[in-house]
Amino acid sequence: MTEEVIVLEPGDERAQKIGKAMASPMANEILNLLSGGPKTASDLTGLLNIPMGTLKYHIENLLEAGIVEIAETRYSVKGREVKVYALRDQLLIVAPRMTNIRSILLKYASLFVVVIVASMAMLAILPFFEPGLPGLPVAAPAAFGGEGAADSGEAGILAEKISPGMERSIPSSAAPVLAFFMGGSMVLLILFLYEAYRWRKTGY
Repeated sequence: MTEEVIVLEPGDERAQKIGKAMASPMANEILNLLSGGPKTASDLTGLLNIPMGTLKYHIENLLEAGIVEIAETRYSVKGREVKVYALRDQLLIVAPRMTNIRSILLKYASLFVVVIVASMAMLAILPFFEPGLPGLPVAAPAAFGGEGAADSGEAGILAEKISPGMERSIPSSAAPVLAFFMGGSMVLLILFLYEAYRWRKTGY
């Protein structure tokens, strides 16, 4: 069972190192031998019948690419350090970086939902910062002239005919909220069209 799964993109630095390390048939033979179990450099040179310098060159490339690792370090009878090499327990996948139109749609749909939620929150909060209290009865204008009593009576009747829902049919906080919603939606639309155009042109 593999311990880790590594996805590489073409042109990635590590992908280039792996390609360099595995370009030689000798490196593949080393990997085939290590697939049977950990081995020392002496074991590998004996099995492959190659000079130690050649083996070290390929082993260093495989270590740098992360395909081979030092499983343990031993010491010979003479006290010399002996490294034991083994294959890393991993799964390497090389795949191109692709972005499909569905992922683009999902991304901008989620951003649009964020804009809607933010607009609703603003619509709920902004009325508390407005001057005065919402739903306050509208005062009738004072009458002028000699017939003040009669005029004020008529104004009172008109004031009574005004329903509470007509006092604030459109809250003043709706204007900035609408501007925020329209502006955010327009920005998302422009970004979506640009990314969709780039995806169609380049494929990612």
